[in-house]
Amino acid sequence: MVVRLLVAVAVFAGWVGLGTESRAQSNLFAPVAKVNDSTITRFELEQRITMMRLFRAPGDIEEEALKALIEDRLRQQAAAEMGIVLDPDEILSGMEEFAGRADMDAETFTSMLAADGVTSETFRDFVEAGLLWRRVVQTRFGPRTQVTDAEVDRALALTSRRGGAEALLAEIILPARNQEELERSQALAEQLTETISTPGAFAAAARQYSAATSAASGGRMPRALPLTELPPPLRAQILTLAPGQIAEPLTGGNAIALFQLIELRETGFAEATNVTLEYARYLIPGAGTEAAAREAREVRNRVDTCEDLYAVNQGQQPERLEFHTLPVSQVPQSIALQLAKLDPGEISTSTSQAGSLVMLMLCSRTENFEEAPDREDVRRSLVGQRVASYGEGYLEQLKADAIIRYP
Repeated sequence: MVVRLLVAVAVFAGWVGLGTESRAQSNLFAPVAKVNDSTITRFELEQRITMMRLFRAPGDIEEEALKALIEDRLRQQAAAEMGIVLDPDEILSGMEEFAGRADMDAETFTSMLAADGVTSETFRDFVEAGLLWRRVVQTRFGPRTQVTDAEVDRALALTSRRGGAEALLAEIILPARNQEELERSQALAEQLTETISTPGAFAAAARQYSAATSAASGGRMPRALPLTELPPPLRAQILTLAPGQIAEPLTGGNAIALFQLIELRETGFAEATNVTLEYARYLIPGAGTEAAAREAREVRNRVDTCEDLYAVNQGQQPERLEFHTLPVSQVPQSIALQLAKLDPGEISTSTSQAGSLVMLMLCSRTENFEEAPDREDVRRSLVGQRVASYGEGYLEQLKADAIIRYP
């Protein structure tokens, strides 16, 4: 392991043109964070930043790269505590699976990364952390994640070509912009989930605590949302809720979200099994300030379509404006929740990132129709979505319990 790491460092130093050996040691092995007893080095951070840029990851790349490395450490530590170890063939298979998404084999994909400065060890560690976490979540939650025949019947009925479904929801959005807010909001979310039992109580809590614009209306969303437009973890929960029940809290995008099902109804229209979203993100520095709010109002008044944002960003830093086209299942959960409320051409300013106000604009929503899956496919999908939802909550708990230090 040490030999491979030193070789990787030597190769990386050649790519970026570092000078003396002592300078390379100082720059590359300097700690940037410590997660419990595990150190994340500058080398690892630079490698992850490079890889995420190649993957065209959205957002503040440096911030997201460090966050991803911290989460990978927590995943690895959870696996170690459970005694989970992968053999080399499993990791290689995972690398092949990941490379296959780009229509490449692992060797070709690794060579492509290497040409841009990412070592094979970095790619391997990235894949291994994901595989370990998959095993952790399946081991911890799989045996107690049961999907009944009635739930499968309901999912089949609601997602069949004979008619789609939509959910009328109420929401409470609690801020989680830093560790202190996250812990406070987690405690409040748990308290609200355990104590609220009626729509009236949820509405009162929304008016008191929610940071969303819907707070004034008791958290009630203005229109019903098609299930296919919701993030998969929320969609899986909605299918098993009765009216008045509350879904498990969802964390992401500097917020914790609670949703109460008001009504679930069939639309009578064919439902798309795949929805692709095209959206724009425009970052405005100074989140929470009047200057940022004023600029957001000015931008909103200047644009009718996503293409208009190019003119808005003219003369600004290019990275302030991003466009993405993704299946709804691949859109970050916090963004997907906002986009689900929008029609094409509409804008949301409900989220922030790294000190910037995030303007989200939905450009288009494309629906693709396929034949309805068979019964066992639906059961596996419901189980997978439910386990993934449990895993997200478990990761947030690990993060809250961890000792994370930044030198």
